[in-house]
Amino acid sequence: MKRTVVAVLGFFLCLGFIGSGWLQGAEKYPVKPIECIVALEAGADGDVMVRPVLAKMTQKLGQPIIVVNKPGGGSSIGYRAIHDAKPDGYTFGWYSATLITNKLSALLPYDYHDFLFLGSHATYFPIIVASTKSKYKFDTLKEMVSFAKAHPGDVTLSVGSVGQSWWVAAMAFIDATGIKLNVIPQPGTGALTIAAVAGGHADIGVAAMGASKGMLESGQIKFLASLGGDRAAPPFEKYPTVKELGWDAVWESTNGLMVMSKFPKQYADILISAYKEAAYAPDFKKFAGELNARWEFIPPEQIVPTFDKRRTIVREIMKNAGILKEK
Repeated sequence: MKRTVVAVLGFFLCLGFIGSGWLQGAEKYPVKPIECIVALEAGADGDVMVRPVLAKMTQKLGQPIIVVNKPGGGSSIGYRAIHDAKPDGYTFGWYSATLITNKLSALLPYDYHDFLFLGSHATYFPIIVASTKSKYKFDTLKEMVSFAKAHPGDVTLSVGSVGQSWWVAAMAFIDATGIKLNVIPQPGTGALTIAAVAGGHADIGVAAMGASKGMLESGQIKFLASLGGDRAAPPFEKYPTVKELGWDAVWESTNGLMVMSKFPKQYADILISAYKEAAYAPDFKKFAGELNARWEFIPPEQIVPTFDKRRTIVREIMKNAGILKEK
């Protein structure tokens, strides 16, 4: 009888150990490759910036992170794919400030309130540049603003498509200064904006530093001011911000990683840890500066409050422009 009891106890103890091992195996994460949806074309500024971060996260997690580019619709196609992905812990994605503008312009029925954030890794900011070939040649922003006030509508401004991030920055600047410009929206990226300014087809332009740098270095355009919260990195640190010049206009496009709202919290915590370590790596900080962006890790819980403030600005701008489509 005693032998039978001992045998039964041993059997259940073995089951306990096996069960414990099975649970530990089931709780391990990740156990297979993870997809990161990037709502940009391969080679775009945000795509180039995020790939080194994902590579470092791969090393930490022990599983490959596969980049899936889904560009188009002002990033709305990619955001929709992230939002609708299976919440099993194996799909997350990239975001920028277009996550704010998409709902306001009716490209999406949801915005940043409908996702969970892992943090941020860098922030792009636009700058204001002037042409050296147009009939109006401005050396400073104050000179341009004074001229524009005296000649409403004469100065032409090249900028990205209506409702998107750098267009918002341009409108914020126009509202803050009270000037009237002849705005020429471009159908695509900052490269088209800068080409128009460099060719003398527009007097000034608003675009990212990355798109502007080559033409600045060649002398085909002039740096007037930054629309970011801080000055640009060397060798452009001598140029002021618009706010330093007395006009309250700041716009930035934060880049980071997010997951769908039903993403398992225990997996999200693991991703956040790996992401933060990757973003804080000294070589990545250096890389961000080389891409003319400001390194910045914003903790997950601070993303929504940060975007709430920016949304207030965007909503008012779109309302004044008559393009607000939020229901």
